[in-house]
Amino acid sequence: MTKLSVNINKIATLRNARGGNMPNVIEVAKDIEKFGGQGITVHPRPDERHIRYDDTRELAKIVTTEFNIEGNPIPKFIDLVLETKPTQVTLVPDAITNITSDAGWNTIKHKDFLTEVVSEFKKNDIRTSIFIDPIPSMIEGAKAINTDRVELYTEAYAKGFENKTKKIAITPYITAAEVALKNELEINAGHDLSLDNIEFFKQNIPGLLEVSIGHALICESLYLGLENVVQMYLRKLI
Repeated sequence: MTKLSVNINKIATLRNARGGNMPNVIEVAKDIEKFGGQGITVHPRPDERHIRYDDTRELAKIVTTEFNIEGNPIPKFIDLVLETKPTQVTLVPDAITNITSDAGWNTIKHKDFLTEVVSEFKKNDIRTSIFIDPIPSMIEGAKAINTDRVELYTEAYAKGFENKTKKIAITPYITAAEVALKNELEINAGHDLSLDNIEFFKQNIPGLLEVSIGHALICESLYLGLENVVQMYLRKLI
């Protein structure tokens, strides 16, 4: 079964919009685990516009499944990861001003930098994953960096699925997964995955260990309920 890690950034966005502590991101994380979620993901950004650094510290104390921290490895982020020691850190090359992630790493251009960062995290027993486009040369570049996993950036797939070209859209991801497995890299995926498109993706990607889903899952939960939606994803990921 592919594991479901729920990104709770949007819960924090809702809380921050009003001030106070409603909804409580700590209690929501506990509920997601109780509902069957197999991981909690956060993506703290330098301006703390949704998940705050202190949220991350508190979550590290209570998450009992897998805790995944995503972000651009600027010094402040690296210090946070080394302090909280999550199960996994996912390195994402998002600019400070980005609304959301919009590209994977160029693992060839940034090889030396990423190798240094990955080495530091692995020395601290933190599994590393690199956010990456489904491009074989970038996958091979990730292998040279000595990361444990790659996370396939799935926005292009999601757009193709929505535009009724799912067979064309999935093809680069199948190839990327095959290259990753050939290079003994484990495979995660995330970005714009939803109840509509997750099952087809899961069925076609060999070796898919984990998906990280936040925006769509929280939006779907507004209509269907959080517990119900988590269970629906789990059934599609078997």
